[in-house]
Amino acid sequence: MDHVDVLIIGAGPTGLTLACGLAAQGVGVRVVDRADAPASTSRANILHARGVEVLERLKAVGDLRERSLAPVGMRMHVRSRPIATIRFAPDDRESVQALFVSQAQIEERLRRRLSELGGRVEWGMTVTAATQDADGVTIEFADGVRVRAGWLAGCDGAHSTVREAAGIDFPGVSVVEQFLLADVHADWDRDRTVSAGFFHRDGLLLAIPMPGADEDGDRWRLMADVPALSRRLDDADIVACFERLLPERAGETGVRIRDAIWTSVFRIHRRLAADYRNGRMLLAGDAAHIHSPIGGQGMNTGIGDAENLAWKLALVVQGRASRALLDTYTAERRPLATEVLRTTTANTRILVGEGAAGRFVRDRIFVPILNSPRVQRQATRTASQLWVSYRRGPLGGRGRKPRPGDRVSDRECVRAGGSPTRLYAELCPSWVLLARPDADIDALLDTARGHLGQDVIALFDTGVPRSPQLIRPDGHLGWLGDDPDALRRWFTDTLHIRMGA
Repeated sequence: MDHVDVLIIGAGPTGLTLACGLAAQGVGVRVVDRADAPASTSRANILHARGVEVLERLKAVGDLRERSLAPVGMRMHVRSRPIATIRFAPDDRESVQALFVSQAQIEERLRRRLSELGGRVEWGMTVTAATQDADGVTIEFADGVRVRAGWLAGCDGAHSTVREAAGIDFPGVSVVEQFLLADVHADWDRDRTVSAGFFHRDGLLLAIPMPGADEDGDRWRLMADVPALSRRLDDADIVACFERLLPERAGETGVRIRDAIWTSVFRIHRRLAADYRNGRMLLAGDAAHIHSPIGGQGMNTGIGDAENLAWKLALVVQGRASRALLDTYTAERRPLATEVLRTTTANTRILVGEGAAGRFVRDRIFVPILNSPRVQRQATRTASQLWVSYRRGPLGGRGRKPRPGDRVSDRECVRAGGSPTRLYAELCPSWVLLARPDADIDALLDTARGHLGQDVIALFDTGVPRSPQLIRPDGHLGWLGDDPDALRRWFTDTLHIRMGA
């Protein structure tokens, strides 16, 4: 029976990010997916700034910036009458911004990076059972093949086989009864610098310009909430529905939909796993949380899960840290998912405007304030997830800012030999000990390497406000101070990492 350190089920953005993060740290990993081949269509079409950061640390951004459109805003209408324009307002203090790019292209770049690290995706592999014991997990596939893994990661979506095998509850509620979605080629003389949203008493209609390899300015994503359907719809049925909804809800009578690239009918649910781990089985992405696609937070949140898990699981697999470190994965990531679910659910219910009272609040109160530049800056910041901090988690800390658990932004630094670099270029798989150029960090560096191995790099920056900072591979502050003994205690008592393991 074949054996691998970590088996990842699911080759979407979450699974691929986790695979790249583990492989970069020398962990043996296999990625399997039940699909026969990579997806050519795209569910998500925006990678928010936090997701871009993660791919930068993985060295997986590649040419995505060149292949993307600038993130567009959304102009809201009551039928054809514009009432507000919601624009992205990137924070100029940050080095990364969102990319309007297909999920399929993101997955392609991550697969390429995984290949550079010596890994690949195995397609057409359907998992039928998984059982764990004290030493690992036995996974059985539909063709009867069995594999033994030290750890099993479920990045396999809302209907996760791993979550079911782990016996982890996935409670939740329905938010919107039914949505139609279609990516189409259409003859539509409409401004493509912004998306469009149309309010109507019967529901919401969204039209989003889509990038693509065959982009001729004619690809659109259409979405609309509709009453529960009594029968299954095929592509032609869904296109016919949008051909009816465009004049009804948007007052658009001159649109000709030529063909459908991809269609879907789905319900919007809000669900959150009770835990992200049971023994040697772990969950990430949609296997752990699902919510409204409004705001484009799903892919971002899953990629963040994977990066958080990767460095912790690598330390455990390598025998440097005890399994107790993995308890911090749920503790750090589940509160973020709770906040994302709360925000996306509230925004979706407001936009859909259920009932006369809901539509009044939306049209007279909520939508008008979206024209405010201050509100737009805050909305962009919220969507970016650059605000994410783990300071209240088990690896967090108190005191003056920055605090342990806070995100550390990218910056120009200098290596010990004097050559210039950037912080994020050195992270993942490495940790970084960041200090002022005049700081004596030899003892701290020896202590860190004694616990983590040689993957600790010293960088210098005049902008470091006070004590040296140990930056985690995921770009969050781990520890700061001057005392090597205090750092040693942090490794042993907080991270559960033994000296010289």
